[in-house]
Amino acid sequence: MAHVLTLCGSLRAASSNRSLLRATERIAPVGVVFEHFDGIGELPHFNPDIEAGPLPAPVAHFRARVGHADALLISCPEYARGIPGAFKNALDWLVGGHEFPGKPIALFNASPRASDAQAALRLVLSTMSGRVVDEAAITVALLSMGMEAEAIAADPALRPKIEAGLAALLAAASSQSG
Repeated sequence: MAHVLTLCGSLRAASSNRSLLRATERIAPVGVVFEHFDGIGELPHFNPDIEAGPLPAPVAHFRARVGHADALLISCPEYARGIPGAFKNALDWLVGGHEFPGKPIALFNASPRASDAQAALRLVLSTMSGRVVDEAAITVALLSMGMEAEAIAADPALRPKIEAGLAALLAAASSQSG
C-alpha cells in the first residue's frame, strides 16, 4: 500500500489544481491512500531563527505529514510567472528537516500556460533534494473549464493522462521502498 500526500499550491477552495488532486484520488488503484494537506495557508512565515527552537505546531504537523508519505503529488498554479508565495513558504519550512530529501514527487499542472512556475518549482525541489519523477509530470488543460473532481476523473481524454502520471509516481515510490 502506498501513501501519497497531495500539496496544492493554490489556497483557493475552488482551485482547478485542487480539483485535479481530488480527481487523481478518485481514479487511484485500490490500496493507494491519499492524504490532502490543506494547511499551507496556516503556516507562519518562514524564519530560520524559529527552526532552532521548538517548531510551531502547524510546521511540525506539516513536516510529519511529509515524513509519513511514500510520495508527494503537487499541483501548483502560476502567479506572476512564479510559485505562489504561500506555497514557496511551505517549501522553505521543509528545507531544514530530514523528511523531504529523496522523496518521489509528481508535478501535476492544471494549465499549459503555467510553464514558468513549473520550471521554478522543479528548480526549487531539486535544490531541496526532492526527486521529481519526470514520467509523473503531467499537464492537463483545466483552466477556465470549471470541472469538479468527478468530471475530471470521468473525462475520457484526461483520465488516461492522470492514470499514467500517478502510475509513474507509484512505481518510483515502490522502487524506493523495495
